[in-house]
Amino acid sequence: MRHRVAHRKLGRVTEHRLALLRNQAQALLQHEHIETTLPKAKELRPFVERLITTAKRGLTAGNGEGRELHARRLVLRDIVDQGVVAKLFDTIAPRFAERPGGYTRILKLGYRRGDSAQIAQIELVGSEWTPKKSEAEGEKAAPKSKGVGGRLRAAAKRIRGKQGKPKEEAEGKDEKAAKAESSKAKSAGARSKAKAPKRGSSKKSS
Repeated sequence: MRHRVAHRKLGRVTEHRLALLRNQAQALLQHEHIETTLPKAKELRPFVERLITTAKRGLTAGNGEGRELHARRLVLRDIVDQGVVAKLFDTIAPRFAERPGGYTRILKLGYRRGDSAQIAQIELVGSEWTPKKSEAEGEKAAPKSKGVGGRLRAAAKRIRGKQGKPKEEAEGKDEKAAKAESSKAKSAGARSKAKAPKRGSSKKSS
């Protein structure tokens, strides 16, 4: 029985679970939003918020650089990328200076095709991130994709674009095609009439 056993196991041993949380926390602090399954998001929330609280404590200690250095070393135990740690101390922690807690939010996105796992998006509160705007900017700034994966994605986008056109456009195209065919048939009939000889034009031989 799991009486008084905290946290979710996530189907992993301790080392694997800890590595998973560290990688997801680093991605969340770097991009400020990630998509994952709902149980992983619920386990990631206290892990990330503890790191943010440690960074805030180091910045607001007021005892010189010693406390901030100690806080950075505590965060570096879990976050390996020094650029992400710098962003945490320079940008994210000052943003939540007046907030007593609750630095993240979880949004449910539905179920994943294949295994029907419940998908959620976990993001930092106050990050001005809108999905439509980021997708539009990504499409404009993205370079031409190379390789098999890029070609497959481009083909899928083209297919979706063709399938997503309204019915009115398709009907209009069908009408135009029908008119073009009828005009071709009329012109062909006119040509055949012009080529055919007139009746009674040849004189009878006596």
